Amino acid sequence: MSKVTLGLVQHACTALPAANSRKTLALVAQAARRGANIICTQELFRTQYFCQHEDHAHFKLAETIPGPSTRAFQKIAKKHGVVIVASLFEKRASGLYHNTAAIIDADGALLGIYRKMHIPDDPLFHEKFYFTPGDTGFRAWQTKYGRIGVLICWDQWYPEAARLTALQGAEILFYPTAIGWQPREKAEYGVKQHGAWETIQRSHAVANGCYVAAVNRIGLEQPIGGDGLEFWGQSFVAGTSGQILAKASVDREEILLVPVDLGKVDVTRTHWPFLRDRRIDAYGDITKRFHD
Repeated sequence: MSKVTLGLVQHACTALPAANSRKTLALVAQAARRGANIICTQELFRTQYFCQHEDHAHFKLAETIPGPSTRAFQKIAKKHGVVIVASLFEKRASGLYHNTAAIIDADGALLGIYRKMHIPDDPLFHEKFYFTPGDTGFRAWQTKYGRIGVLICWDQWYPEAARLTALQGAEILFYPTAIGWQPREKAEYGVKQHGAWETIQRSHAVANGCYVAAVNRIGLEQPIGGDGLEFWGQSFVAGTSGQILAKASVDREEILLVPVDLGKVDVTRTHWPFLRDRRIDAYGDITKRFHD
């Protein structure tokens, strides 16, 4: 198929994982009924963003893959004939956890997983405490509705990740995300922070001649004793030249439905032949940490 409809599911999360799961499953099913072909959840949709602080109790929130969530999404995918990208807190083994996306095809088959490669450690984003860096590498999957790649949140700042996924043939890059403002910084830095986030992802679309779909949560989440994070929503899809095709609101629950023409990937890559003109013979030093 050349023309497909993307479905981005954006919502707030409560402190009750079961309620969050029911909401996301319902929204995904609704997106399917409204015509979406490929549907993506926001990052770690089952919970509030627990990485704001370090607490061993949060490891109980993790689940296996395959597991309850993947089985539930597989049922929806098969019933409605849709592709689903679901972001999960994976328990791989005792003491070994990942931030993982499950990719489910339109027949309900679990095509594979992507484990988040870049793990941040910043104020209110203490992910290194919880997540082992991914070991799946950068991958793309041939689904019923196109070849897709999946990266997760902090990965979105790295052009290397987008490029290597595109080189696997990805026509669409999906970025399940949980990013927001620290309330005390918003007035001074908010516009610049959001602008940088949107610009870097649009640049991945330009540099790779593909579509980019970023799915973010909404709402203010405040752990005990903290100011919390105000998630800025604004899930969006960028076209193959980096143009914004559609964007969700800052603070409303939404199912963003965006029709795209995958035929434009080949047209863009032919007319803007960045892949053709890459000097792969000159890029060896990219694997060095720094040039002293």
